[in-house]
Amino acid sequence: TKKYSNGEVTIVWKPGLCTHSRKCFTGLSEVFHPQELPWITPEKSNTDKIIAQVKQCPSGALSYYLDQEGPTKEGGV
Repeated sequence: TKKYSNGEVTIVWKPGLCTHSRKCFTGLSEVFHPQELPWITPEKSNTDKIIAQVKQCPSGALSYYLDQEGPTKEGGV
């Protein structure tokens, strides 16, 4: 499990669950870019867009939590 934060929201990525549907980077390419490292850069977009895109992940490999609420809230780990 890897975590990436923009200071407001943390994206949690579980690579073992990823089915490579491509929804993340076709929907929000400024944040998700698999040809680069790190491949997730949440500081390049706003929290609302990130949350909306993470919710599109069909495999559950991507989830999120709001940093001030911690990882036990909606969408978190």
